[in-house]
Amino acid sequence: MFALAAPLTPTVDLSALLSGAQFSNSVQLMVSLSLITLVPFFLISVTSFLRIIIVFALLRTAIGTQQVPPNTVLIGLAIFMTVFIMSPVWQEINRTAVEPYNAGKISQAKAFEVGMKPLAQFMLKQTKEKDLALFVQFARIAPPKTPEQVPVYVLIPAYMISELKTGFQIGFLLFIPFIIIDLVVANILLSLGMFMLSPVMVSLPFKILLFVLVDGWNLICRGLLLSFLK
Repeated sequence: MFALAAPLTPTVDLSALLSGAQFSNSVQLMVSLSLITLVPFFLISVTSFLRIIIVFALLRTAIGTQQVPPNTVLIGLAIFMTVFIMSPVWQEINRTAVEPYNAGKISQAKAFEVGMKPLAQFMLKQTKEKDLALFVQFARIAPPKTPEQVPVYVLIPAYMISELKTGFQIGFLLFIPFIIIDLVVANILLSLGMFMLSPVMVSLPFKILLFVLVDGWNLICRGLLLSFLK
């Protein structure tokens, strides 16, 4: 008779697994994949996209064309204009951070620190001092003496509310000529006794005609580009 061997019980050394390089690399991979999902929100928050899409949305509302141009067209135009405006910033980041990191000259942390500087400079140019002071105050930090001392977590929300304000200011100016057309058409219809005819329906062709005659898309895109060159 042969004696039955005792069953083998697999043993796992958790301490060795957690402290190993493989576990560290796996965690870094999971964190990196998680951060990738936040990239679109990050790009929307720290680039010129925010102001551009707000102006385009308010313009469509001012004209009264409902869903024309469609959202995909406005977002696509805003993205390509953002790429055009941010190209010098991306090139600077690639030259000072990405290329040295790929060549092994600087560490990952140093590359992130250096790469944020051109982006921070761009945001500082567009951020209003009042908005920046608001977040500096509530962050309970010492007032920065130089722009380079402003933390990123303070600069980004200040930049966003500044862009929102600027976008709404531009949108307000775009509303004025179209409101004047609505008022003129409404007064004419009332004077003719056409109470049952919608002034919005009648004024829409005239607003579209005005926008086309003045080459509105060219003027708006030109104005947006100039607003980022200040």
